[in-house]
Amino acid sequence: MTQPPVDWTVRRSAVDQRPSPSQGRGVESRAAILRTAARLFSEQGFTGTSLQGVAEELGMTKGVVYHHFTNKEAIAVAVVEEHYARWPAVLKEVQALRLPPLETCRELLDRVAVAFHTDVVVQAGARLQIERTSVTARLPVPYVGWVELLTSLLREARDAGQLRAEVVPEAAANAVVAGFFGVQHVSESLHGRSDLLERWRIMADLLFRSFGKD
Repeated sequence: MTQPPVDWTVRRSAVDQRPSPSQGRGVESRAAILRTAARLFSEQGFTGTSLQGVAEELGMTKGVVYHHFTNKEAIAVAVVEEHYARWPAVLKEVQALRLPPLETCRELLDRVAVAFHTDVVVQAGARLQIERTSVTARLPVPYVGWVELLTSLLREARDAGQLRAEVVPEAAANAVVAGFFGVQHVSESLHGRSDLLERWRIMADLLFRSFGKD
């Protein structure tokens, strides 16, 4: 069954929320488990990570981890959801700059590249999506939400007269998504994403120059 595309509704990430007094340590414990699991998933992959390993990293009992998550798949799903929860807030920040549509695309993706470079939850979500066949639980369909969002922005750019006449927004959006996620995967595979920002700058310059009018 085809899963729905990613929901771009703005919401705060549960990992980043501060617990209210009524929520107490339970929320803190869950957030700590997610952060630690994200780091282990990012470093070791899904099959190389265990609930016992997460518990030991945190100095918790395995029972505490089970209190919040029924199994490793549940943690993986939660981490991937946290990965996607990052993007609506980034989009809102970029939209507040009120840049022209094409510049909005570039600024958004530049900030996403920084997140892939620095944010372990983002990195873990990307690795889990690559290893999705090893995760028995259903994960959100990757890339679809990005293609839809960038298509919308590129249509706005076309209507604003920013695109070359031959540029088709849907095709351009697919090219940008493939270029971005290809670059981050190559960077992660070869250099642990240490050169991601430079690789993305080169790719983005090529892509956006080919789309925009001189």
